[in-house]
Amino acid sequence: MFAELLRERPDLSGTVAKLVEDHELVASMLARITELADDAARSHGPALEAIGRELDGLAALMESHFAYEERAIGAALDAGVPDTAWSDEVFKFLC
Repeated sequence: MFAELLRERPDLSGTVAKLVEDHELVASMLARITELADDAARSHGPALEAIGRELDGLAALMESHFAYEERAIGAALDAGVPDTAWSDEVFKFLC
Protein backbone atom coordinates (compact mmCIF):
# COMPACT_ATOMS: atom_id res chain seq x y z
CA MET A 1 0.00 0.00 0.00
CA PHE A 2 2.78 2.43 0.87
CA ALA A 3 4.50 1.97 -2.49
CA GLU A 4 1.28 2.75 -4.39
CA LEU A 5 0.60 5.74 -2.17
CA LEU A 6 4.11 7.08 -2.76
CA ARG A 7 3.73 6.71 -6.52
CA GLU A 8 0.67 8.93 -6.35
CA ARG A 9 1.83 11.21 -3.53
CA PRO A 10 5.63 11.44 -3.34
CA ASP A 11 5.19 14.37 -0.96
CA LEU A 12 4.22 11.81 1.71
CA SER A 13 7.65 10.16 1.76
CA GLY A 14 8.43 11.52 5.23
CA THR A 15 5.08 10.33 6.58
CA VAL A 16 5.51 6.88 5.08
CA ALA A 17 9.05 6.65 6.43
CA LYS A 18 7.72 7.40 9.93
CA LEU A 19 5.00 4.77 9.56
CA VAL A 20 7.51 2.16 8.37
CA GLU A 21 9.72 3.00 11.34
CA ASP A 22 6.74 2.50 13.65
CA HIS A 23 5.99 -0.86 12.02
CA GLU A 24 9.57 -1.96 12.66
CA LEU A 25 9.32 -0.84 16.29
CA VAL A 26 6.08 -2.78 16.73
CA ALA A 27 7.72 -5.90 15.28
CA SER A 28 10.61 -5.49 17.71
CA MET A 29 8.23 -5.05 20.65
CA LEU A 30 6.24 -8.12 19.64
CA ALA A 31 9.44 -10.15 19.47
CA ARG A 32 10.36 -8.94 22.97
CA ILE A 33 6.88 -9.80 24.28
CA THR A 34 7.18 -13.29 22.80
CA GLU A 35 10.55 -13.68 24.51
CA LEU A 36 9.11 -12.50 27.84
CA ALA A 37 6.09 -14.80 27.49
CA ASP A 38 8.39 -17.76 26.94
CA ASP A 39 10.39 -16.77 30.05
CA ALA A 40 7.18 -16.35 32.06
CA ALA A 41 5.92 -19.75 31.04
CA ARG A 42 9.13 -21.28 32.35
CA SER A 43 9.38 -19.19 35.54
CA HIS A 44 5.70 -19.10 36.53
CA GLY A 45 5.85 -15.60 37.95
CA PRO A 46 8.20 -12.61 37.92
CA ALA A 47 8.41 -12.22 34.16
CA LEU A 48 4.68 -11.45 34.03
CA GLU A 49 5.30 -7.89 35.28
CA ALA A 50 7.77 -7.29 32.44
CA ILE A 51 5.19 -8.52 29.93
CA GLY A 52 2.67 -6.08 31.36
CA ARG A 53 5.10 -3.18 30.92
CA GLU A 54 5.86 -4.20 27.34
CA LEU A 55 2.16 -4.55 26.53
CA ASP A 56 1.46 -1.11 28.01
CA GLY A 57 4.21 0.34 25.82
CA LEU A 58 2.89 -1.47 22.77
CA ALA A 59 -0.65 -0.23 23.41
CA ALA A 60 0.56 3.37 23.72
CA LEU A 61 2.61 3.09 20.54
CA MET A 62 -0.26 1.54 18.59
CA GLU A 63 -2.72 4.19 19.74
CA SER A 64 -0.35 6.96 18.70
CA HIS A 65 0.54 5.20 15.44
CA PHE A 66 -3.05 4.63 14.35
CA ALA A 67 -4.06 8.21 15.17
CA TYR A 68 -1.11 9.54 13.15
CA GLU A 69 -1.72 7.13 10.29
CA GLU A 70 -5.40 8.01 10.15
CA ARG A 71 -4.67 11.74 10.06
CA ALA A 72 -1.81 11.61 7.58
CA ILE A 73 -2.80 8.81 5.23
CA GLY A 74 -6.55 9.29 5.56
CA ALA A 75 -6.20 12.90 4.48
CA ALA A 76 -4.15 11.84 1.45
CA LEU A 77 -6.66 9.19 0.44
CA ASP A 78 -9.54 11.61 0.95
CA ALA A 79 -7.75 14.04 -1.35
CA GLY A 80 -8.16 11.66 -4.25
CA VAL A 81 -5.47 9.03 -4.56
CA PRO A 82 -6.85 6.87 -7.35
CA ASP A 83 -7.65 3.26 -6.49
CA THR A 84 -5.92 1.13 -9.10
CA ALA A 85 -7.11 -2.05 -7.34
CA TRP A 86 -4.30 -1.89 -4.78
CA SER A 87 -6.93 -1.81 -2.04
CA ASP A 88 -8.22 -5.25 -3.06
CA GLU A 89 -4.82 -6.72 -2.23
CA VAL A 90 -4.55 -4.82 1.07
CA PHE A 91 -8.07 -5.41 2.36
CA LYS A 92 -8.52 -9.04 1.28
CA PHE A 93 -6.96 -10.03 4.60
CA LEU A 94 -9.82 -8.41 6.53
CA CYS A 95 -12.46 -10.72 5.14
